[in-house]
Amino acid sequence: MRPRTPGHRACLVLSCLTAAAVLCILGACAVGSVALSPADLLAAVRGLAGGAPDSLAATLLDLRLTRALTAFIVGGTLALAGVMMQALLRNPLADPYVLGVSGGAAVGALAAMLLFAAMWAVDVAAFGGALAVALLLFLLAYRDLRGGVVEGNASLLLLTGVIVASGCGALVTLMLSIAPDSRLRGMVFWLIGDLSGAQLRWLPFLILSGALMFALRVARSINVLALHADVAATLGIRVNSLRQGLFVCAAVLTASAVSTAGSIGFVGLIVPHACRFALGSDHRLLLPSATLVGGTFLVLADTLARCVLAPQQLPVGVITALIGVPVFLLQLHRMHRR
Repeated sequence: MRPRTPGHRACLVLSCLTAAAVLCILGACAVGSVALSPADLLAAVRGLAGGAPDSLAATLLDLRLTRALTAFIVGGTLALAGVMMQALLRNPLADPYVLGVSGGAAVGALAAMLLFAAMWAVDVAAFGGALAVALLLFLLAYRDLRGGVVEGNASLLLLTGVIVASGCGALVTLMLSIAPDSRLRGMVFWLIGDLSGAQLRWLPFLILSGALMFALRVARSINVLALHADVAATLGIRVNSLRQGLFVCAAVLTASAVSTAGSIGFVGLIVPHACRFALGSDHRLLLPSATLVGGTFLVLADTLARCVLAPQQLPVGVITALIGVPVFLLQLHRMHRR
């Protein structure tokens, strides 16, 4: 019997993770305040396929499937952005929100809510605010992204992002303090992270697909940058272009996720760590694995948010935080022991 090659191992791992993601999405469609049996799901699928979603089961399937797919896209987006941000900053504590892009999205979204804008305008304002902060960071840290000393430049970029995030946090606090009571609950739920009103759109899926294709294309270069940062350029790696590409992709991914579901924490932090601990640090496998695991994790968390106090629904950001804190502490303990 021939030994299993790395390519075979990667195919096996990704196949298992894909199957787990499909099962979790099906489970999310079946459970809730009104449970659906396999027979009900099959009848609902036939009703939707036939263009006659007039039964209760078909309506529930339509709503739950839309929400589960949105959760999967958002979770995969945050996990992929987390892997890219950790590779860019060479900091294991980096996550998609560390540079303040989510703060820009929060400023845009809360400003739109404060002005009683429609829901689609809130999403547009959040996406625009995130991109505006990303552009500001890119202009402020352009020399750092092009510089040759990776460690020092990463620290400068991180410090710039922290300062910008602090400014955005001050604006968010100001808007919450002057918001009317009728809007305050919705604004707080958006800040925590909530999928109850999210709609399935093609743009987040296209952004995730494009960023993942770029990441897989440069995965070997990311491995070299992570292992030999100081001499990566001498090994044929275009460090400047790679770091700028990682920054742009991570910023756009974060903007897409936050504008879709709000600031859902811990997905982009604990999922890359868990995948790296279980599968190794080869980004050729880590990038797609983290995307699948992040999507599956958020589907499970959102299902819990719907079912724990059903029919009342919790913000999914609360569930991810309650799961993420002990999981991350356990990861730190195990890494320290190793």
